[in-house]
Amino acid sequence: MYLIDKNSNRITKLKQKTFTELRFRERDHLQEWIANNPASLGEELLIIQKEFCGFTETNERLDLLALDKLGNIVVIENKLDDSGKDVTWQAIKYASYCASLTKQDIIKIYQDYLGSSAIAQDKLCDFFEGKDISEIVLNQGLNSQRLILVAANFRKEVTSSVLWLLNFKIRLQCFKVTPFEYDEQLFLNVEQILPTKETEDFAISISTKAQEEIEVQETLKNRHHVRLKFWENFINYSNSKNNLFSNNSPSKESWIGKGIGMSGVSLNLVVSSNYCRSEIVFNRGSKEENKELFDFIYKMKDQIEADYGGELTWERMDENVTCRIKDQLDGLSYFEETDWPTINEFLIDSSVRMENAFKEPIRKLNLYSKNR
Repeated sequence: MYLIDKNSNRITKLKQKTFTELRFRERDHLQEWIANNPASLGEELLIIQKEFCGFTETNERLDLLALDKLGNIVVIENKLDDSGKDVTWQAIKYASYCASLTKQDIIKIYQDYLGSSAIAQDKLCDFFEGKDISEIVLNQGLNSQRLILVAANFRKEVTSSVLWLLNFKIRLQCFKVTPFEYDEQLFLNVEQILPTKETEDFAISISTKAQEEIEVQETLKNRHHVRLKFWENFINYSNSKNNLFSNNSPSKESWIGKGIGMSGVSLNLVVSSNYCRSEIVFNRGSKEENKELFDFIYKMKDQIEADYGGELTWERMDENVTCRIKDQLDGLSYFEETDWPTINEFLIDSSVRMENAFKEPIRKLNLYSKNR
């Protein structure tokens, strides 16, 4: 790894170090780095437990337990300078233990991890893009569990067994982590070495297809039919009031949305079994950019709420890629047709006021984004 000096137009080689030399430890350092920034492993993961030991009749504990965006369990095993020769077998054991975890088990595990600081079900709904907890599928299937191995160096016994397991569609990745030093600064390089990127892309396409097949089956369930009926009713009613959602079609999803003048920023309406809300969502792909734009518009909070005519809930959601500003009405369900008139009135009123209140801030946000 090299450091680029733009002024001198030269590169300087960084000094490769070992974790032992730097006195870093597996649990206190490497595990914490990944737990606090799981995106370092190349995707958005939700850490639901550290040092998990909730297995019957064994005292073994895995390093990190996570969920991916498809609801699969992800077992993350960390080693420092040497992977050891048994890490593959160790991870496979943990995956087999986790295969029996039910949805309620996972929610309880995550709640134990969060303590009293947050509600696990709400966090899960946020991670799965606002889906209602009743429709989130977790740990589906006995072979859907994933394994991620992290170490500075992998022994041949490990890489050989990993390559063999990949032939049997075991979803396993190896990440090589290397610390570097320059002056008093320390850097960490995280690189996926197995499978190769081409192989991984093919594996992802398989898992995506499987998930789509599950979702096709889910559309046959009652809640999707109810949602289609609700959104049809809402859009028809909305069109009689204004044309804000005239280009939308009824959806089986729990939300519909429209652009609000900036790419990656949308005005969404969300319904669930116990609330409805209007929201501005920042989802421009980059977590850092989303947070920066949110912070910029947050400076206009007082004026926005004055124009909106009420308080809004501002959710930076530091652990997520997206950010959100919302107005939510609790205690109403799209399952209850008697609630539909109240939901309709709230969503229409709040969305119109929200669009008006954010029109000028979004214009300023566009200018800021272009000049930053």
